[in-house]
Amino acid sequence: MEEKTIQDRLKNAFAVAEAAVAATRGNLSVVDFRMVSFSLSGKDYGVDIMHVKEIAKAGQFTYVPNTLPFVLGVYNLRGDIIPIIDLRLFFNIPVPERTDKKNKLESLLILSVGEQTFGVVVDKIDKVLGVQKGKIQPPHPLFGDINIKYISGIVEADKRLYILLDIARIFNARVGEEEKDRTYTKQVFHAPDAAPQAQNAPARKNAADAMNARAAAAAKSSASEKDSAPDTSAQDLKFIIESLKTYRKFTVTPLNEQWVNARFDSWKEERGKGKSQLQNENDADLFLSLFWSPCTGAWWTKAFADSVYKALPDNTAKQICVWNPGCGKGMETYSLACILRKKYPEARLRIYAQDIDLLSVSNAPLMSVPDAVASDWYAPFLTKKANGEYTFTQDVKDSIMFEYHDCQHTNPLPGIDIIFARDVLSLLPQSGQEAVIADFDEKLKANGSIFVGENETLPVGSGFVEKTIGALKVYTKNK
Repeated sequence: MEEKTIQDRLKNAFAVAEAAVAATRGNLSVVDFRMVSFSLSGKDYGVDIMHVKEIAKAGQFTYVPNTLPFVLGVYNLRGDIIPIIDLRLFFNIPVPERTDKKNKLESLLILSVGEQTFGVVVDKIDKVLGVQKGKIQPPHPLFGDINIKYISGIVEADKRLYILLDIARIFNARVGEEEKDRTYTKQVFHAPDAAPQAQNAPARKNAADAMNARAAAAAKSSASEKDSAPDTSAQDLKFIIESLKTYRKFTVTPLNEQWVNARFDSWKEERGKGKSQLQNENDADLFLSLFWSPCTGAWWTKAFADSVYKALPDNTAKQICVWNPGCGKGMETYSLACILRKKYPEARLRIYAQDIDLLSVSNAPLMSVPDAVASDWYAPFLTKKANGEYTFTQDVKDSIMFEYHDCQHTNPLPGIDIIFARDVLSLLPQSGQEAVIADFDEKLKANGSIFVGENETLPVGSGFVEKTIGALKVYTKNK
């Protein structure tokens, strides 16, 4: 692989950009935005240089089964396994047939979004350009063959028009403080790494009680307000539902609408009259902050681990199959594997852990365990590596199969004893929710159990019976 960092590869381009700025100081007085330009199918594009780690030439990517067509595979970048994505295929741009896959080197931009790293294949990498942010125009569909939602702006530089790509949106990433690793305290999903949550059960209970109290107070005062101002609640709730879907892919359906309606009542009280609309991703996160179940996508506390142990059904089978869709980075999967090993010491465990985050499922088998976690209830299931880091025992690792798979699609799994899918269904479109629930019914054995999020409710008529065990909502088949 021929690699050069941005600093080494484009040092001269920086100097040229600075000289161009100085020469045109009357028209472009301040360069406050730099982009790396490249071409796709003869058109000029650019990405914020802050997302670019390096540029490279590479080939012979390792194929990964069950991936989407635009994922060429994964690549070992100096010890880091990164997914390689062909932007041309992602944008449905025609790509010449690869006749010499073995020896052909592709032009790669190595991009970082939050803590994730991707390699993207483009036709040709051009140079670094410096422009003034004020010169960047809003996106317009006429400027590209790609969906406008992936375009952050249009800018003219060196007498050429460049389409600026919104890398964070393309990779569905959440950049910012919430994207940092949350170790023992709390972390989300993509469900799945999807949104911040309350950090412990008492805090969640107090917040929920406060929410209910505010909702009750709001109900009492609503009668007097009806005569003085028009009621826009229905319209505001509809706007919030659309905003949750846009900002966080959270789909409101009968699965979760009871919680959303209660949360909306308390939200109006918190925000004040006329301020209930969600303006940005932070508002969406705040609205959903009480939705996520305890320890979702995070290392489990001992108390929560004990509650899962008690909720698991008795089973004397020699082999127990478990499905964990939306496994994310794997903390929940490993935690579940430890409790399953404790609950069923004689059984052969098979845990199918699946997610559409290719980087997460690729890195999960290599996961190390933080010291704070290693000293807790996980200790019997851990071993210490030569470098001093902790990892799970081979027995635990061998029980898990991390797979790249979208649970909305056909899932060739055997009969399943336990489905562990907390806070996953709400992040699917309604059609996806219905398809997955139908798959639950097909795959789950007659004596099996389904664990969903504590604020998710499988619809009436889905063929399941609900029971709540502590903070866990468990469903069994209606026999």
